[in-house]
Amino acid sequence: MNIKNNEQRVVKEHLVQDGFSLLEIDNSSNEVLRYIKEVSSDVIQIHFSINSDAQLHYGPHYSLDVKSQNSVLLYNPNQALSINLSLNPNGKYLVFIVSIKMFHSFFSQVADIIPFLNEENKNKKYYLDKELSPNEILVLNQIFDDQKSNGMHQLYIKAKVYEVLSLYFSKASSDQQSCPFLENEANVEKIKKAKQVVINNMDEPPSLQEIADEVGLSISKLKEGFKHIYGESVFNFLLDYKLEYARKQLLTKKYNVSEISLQVGYSTASHFIAAFRKKYGTTPKQYVMSVN
Repeated sequence: MNIKNNEQRVVKEHLVQDGFSLLEIDNSSNEVLRYIKEVSSDVIQIHFSINSDAQLHYGPHYSLDVKSQNSVLLYNPNQALSINLSLNPNGKYLVFIVSIKMFHSFFSQVADIIPFLNEENKNKKYYLDKELSPNEILVLNQIFDDQKSNGMHQLYIKAKVYEVLSLYFSKASSDQQSCPFLENEANVEKIKKAKQVVINNMDEPPSLQEIADEVGLSISKLKEGFKHIYGESVFNFLLDYKLEYARKQLLTKKYNVSEISLQVGYSTASHFIAAFRKKYGTTPKQYVMSVN
């Protein structure tokens, strides 16, 4: 593992295995971090901006935004896409750099459902901008949160990297499946509106029928469309969103557990603590202590 430390700006490079490396970039300063790394054209880059906006620069007049809690996958076999990154203050950012040969070995049995691996796109450049799910954000944060310096650290990092890949491409594959209902742009907008209704009312969530009525869909179409676009049911999305929101609120230290439990719609703190432990494997109090 290589570490470059400049005051509060830390870049760690982990070798996951031959042909696969991880860049862990932590900008704890109050200034924009600029990081440059040369990479070859035979690799896939997957960029994850966990909690702050970033930009990738290509030439003097073009840059690509990587929004907070979003990912960008880049592959161009005809040109080396060197990493030229600007990361905003207090930002956490990860990059997976994987040789295309190794990547094919990972996903050879499902190449047809991963767009840039199928025959139609073979040896063509590929770009994917995707919002991160709460589960993906959790695992990515765990890569940063783990501070072990013993021999188990690298094994832990490897396990989390492969967990991220599994989540990332199972979601991407699900999104690619055909759904005639979603070929209608108006239906897609209704599903997106339904997601916003859920988020805006997470403390007192409406019923499926109420959501369906508000966006102008039947319950069956709401459930079908939501599953195809977001990869999970309305209920599971709401649960993940509430607990991820609560996790972030815990880190601010502005509210106690009882106050946060009310914010996300739990009638008692004990119910919230039980749900948090089931999802994250620890209580809210223990989680805050472990981060500190």
